[in-house]
Amino acid sequence: MCLKSVFWQRMKPGKRGWGIGQRRECLVPTVRGWIALLLVGAAIVVFAARGVPSFLAVNDPVPVGILVVEGWLPDYALQETIVQFRRGGYHKLFVTGGPIEQGAPLFAYRSFAELDAVLLVRYGLDSNDVQAVIAPKVQRDRTYASAVMLKNWLREHGMTETNITIVSMGAHSRRTRLLFDKAFGKGCKVGVIAIENRDYDPNRWWASSEGVRTVTGELIAYAYARLLFRPPT
Repeated sequence: MCLKSVFWQRMKPGKRGWGIGQRRECLVPTVRGWIALLLVGAAIVVFAARGVPSFLAVNDPVPVGILVVEGWLPDYALQETIVQFRRGGYHKLFVTGGPIEQGAPLFAYRSFAELDAVLLVRYGLDSNDVQAVIAPKVQRDRTYASAVMLKNWLREHGMTETNITIVSMGAHSRRTRLLFDKAFGKGCKVGVIAIENRDYDPNRWWASSEGVRTVTGELIAYAYARLLFRPPT
């Protein structure tokens, strides 16, 4: 019998290294088990991927109060905004938006807020029902800057609103509501209406470059706004 065999025989059963270690059985997946785990993991990923757009494109309007539409939305979203304005019983529609930076000399309007306010009137909205609120040019947090400008405009004109609903676009909607909520603070209930983005299929957003850029970008941006963004003091 070799010296190694004698050494192991003298140790207690189940013990190794003079009682400082212990042998235990470990269950490892078989090939069939690994396949099952991979299938379950793939199902979870697919389920999560399908749920992301609906999570970001939240619809939770607040009745009455004022309606706010972001000025960068396409024309079909502005037309739907008019429908929502009349349906929801809102008493004023505000358009937010910053300066037009591309092709500005060709436009008679210096901001997206002014441009879209005119478009809303052209689409049938009474000019007395719509008001443009121009946001300043900023390099980051443009949505928050627009919300702050709207808050200041309301305060300067003696309007105290407790119910505000923002019209936004698809996956941008949840972040928009969050940033408006941070801007207006307590005492103001902020709702949101998400207009479906026609540039990609929300149920198959991963099948197009536009869908991937929009959904993944907005998911990251929402995480930043939720976890890292702090309103300037």
